[in-house]
Amino acid sequence: MSAMGALPRGLLLFAHGARDAAWAVPFEVVLARVRLLRPDAQVVLAFLELMQPDLAEAAARLVEHGCRQVDVVPLFLGTGGHVRRDLPQRMQGLQQQYPAVDWLLHDPIGEHPGVVEAIARAAAGTAP
Repeated sequence: MSAMGALPRGLLLFAHGARDAAWAVPFEVVLARVRLLRPDAQVVLAFLELMQPDLAEAAARLVEHGCRQVDVVPLFLGTGGHVRRDLPQRMQGLQQQYPAVDWLLHDPIGEHPGVVEAIARAAAGTAP
């Protein structure tokens, strides 16, 4: 619990996963950075496949920490099949398993205007 006695808010960053462990390094850097930016939240990283923790395990950690509201942020560039079908199905399962928790699915991070701008600048060679 926080100093104010309120239940902690959860923030679940959701990435695809890969066989190569090095693939996860940038996501772990994002996780560390988000934890610094959101000291008020329990922040975890989960993967769709091939890496751990998976969504169910990460969600269980947040519930164990007392989170009753969890923002789920897909770390995907766009809304493909995984974001459109797989993730909502898994989120529905979480809602059934943990009905006291409010699971809030956000748009993929790659659709955020600031992210689009950062990618464009990096691709153009003008990133700070």
